[in-house]
Amino acid sequence: MEFNLAFLDLSIIAVYLVAIVLLGFYFGKKHEDAEDYFLAGRNLTWPIIGFSLFASNMSSNSLVGLAGAGYKDGFSVYSYEWMAVLILILFAVFFLPFYLKNKIFTIPEYLEKRYSYFVRAYASAIAIVLNILVDIAATLYAGGLVINLIFPQLSLSVIIVGLALIAGVYTITGGLSSVMYTDAVQAIILILGSALITYMAYVEIGGWDAVYAITEPEHFDVMKPIDDPSMPWPSVFTGVLLIGFYFWGTNQYITQRTLASKNIRQGQWGAIFAGFLKLSILFIMIFPGAMARVLYPDMQEMDMIYPTMLFDLLPTGLLGIVLAGLIAAMMSSLDSGLNSVSTLVTMDFVQKAKPNMTSKELMKVGRIITFIVMIIAIFWAPQIGQFEKLWDYLQNTLAWFCPPVVSLFVMGLFFRRTNTAGAVASIVVGFSITVWLIGLKLVGSQMVLPNFLYVAFIHFLICCIISFVGSSFGTRKSESELAQVVWTTDNYTSETESLKAYPWYKNYRYQALLLIVLTAIILFVY
Repeated sequence: MEFNLAFLDLSIIAVYLVAIVLLGFYFGKKHEDAEDYFLAGRNLTWPIIGFSLFASNMSSNSLVGLAGAGYKDGFSVYSYEWMAVLILILFAVFFLPFYLKNKIFTIPEYLEKRYSYFVRAYASAIAIVLNILVDIAATLYAGGLVINLIFPQLSLSVIIVGLALIAGVYTITGGLSSVMYTDAVQAIILILGSALITYMAYVEIGGWDAVYAITEPEHFDVMKPIDDPSMPWPSVFTGVLLIGFYFWGTNQYITQRTLASKNIRQGQWGAIFAGFLKLSILFIMIFPGAMARVLYPDMQEMDMIYPTMLFDLLPTGLLGIVLAGLIAAMMSSLDSGLNSVSTLVTMDFVQKAKPNMTSKELMKVGRIITFIVMIIAIFWAPQIGQFEKLWDYLQNTLAWFCPPVVSLFVMGLFFRRTNTAGAVASIVVGFSITVWLIGLKLVGSQMVLPNFLYVAFIHFLICCIISFVGSSFGTRKSESELAQVVWTTDNYTSETESLKAYPWYKNYRYQALLLIVLTAIILFVY
């Protein structure tokens, strides 16, 4: 199928890209030190935080993949989305207050305050590798494939370089401020564009009954039976919960936005707002795929569904705006990855090696690192297609790597007796299990393991047990140090008192309760 764009559509896309770059230069002039560059001066409010969290999570390959899932696999993919809502609530209630109270630049920095620098360096190194080789490079490659469908006259390599340069330029110049404000713009375009596609598809097929008429009822079930091979319902509360918590609660790629909060309340409201936006994904990104079953009953290539709907349903002008949203989704993921890796390398390693560097010098280092990461991603992304089998294995990457990291945060925040000896022991055992699991895949082992989501949770439990037992050795931090990094019931009591100063609708606990009710209603219906 050929996709043809009118001059107006091309002009809209070009204007959008230029505007995004100029916005980066605008914010670049405002930076005076590292806190300005890496954390937007810690002065951001909840709408920007919420939109940025949402946009960073959604990339162009997410749009394409969700539409394909809605068409072929059913609604079970939504489990990752509604579970993210609950995780964001847990993050806002328990973890974010401690991150902000300690005024950290990176999430692994919390682990140094709780344990030691070695633990911080381990978690940071894992995050850097995953961000570069998986998040950034995968977004470039998958997004490049999508754009290549629309602009076949451009080679994949040219598209990858172009996308990386555009995202890299405004990220290098503008830092987190440009990333978050452009994310906010991009999130709005993304949501409105996706909603428009949903509406146009609904009108085209003549109503939802047309989908029911040709689709088996179980296709619409979010929760699958316990014998489902891909996502049995217990796995949602084990592996999906675990992977989701790593992504939303401990991954610099996402959580850096909340570290830039003006205060704890703004950060909590921002996380709750992001959860509210996540609920919409079923209706504006998965529903269109289901409706495409009526429009294109013989479609074989799932990746073609979303682009085909864009060109078939949208008139000139609107098509350019929604395509800009598609590119926006990709840019949001790229800029987030570039900025997070720059922050991790600069603050977790460079500053430790050279503690006498000034804040302005750190900002310059951060810009250089962003450029280097951009170049690495440009060279790595095209290679992904040459390692198809290996890349299939990389779909399990988070399930392999995140259990030891998540255990460090969970045990550290909620178990006072956990110490550095226990944390190091869990790292050694946990990473050994990670290497073993990867080795089984690489050598093509015939060993039968449970669903990978179950395996990830078992991996996590083993790390927690090792951490608990290992903490019988070594010494704990002082009580004054632990008070800054460990949650107790006293924290809940003091939080309750502070919330009395706000009307009920500004109380994030009531907001969270409303989110839980909305989530339960959606799950009851589907």
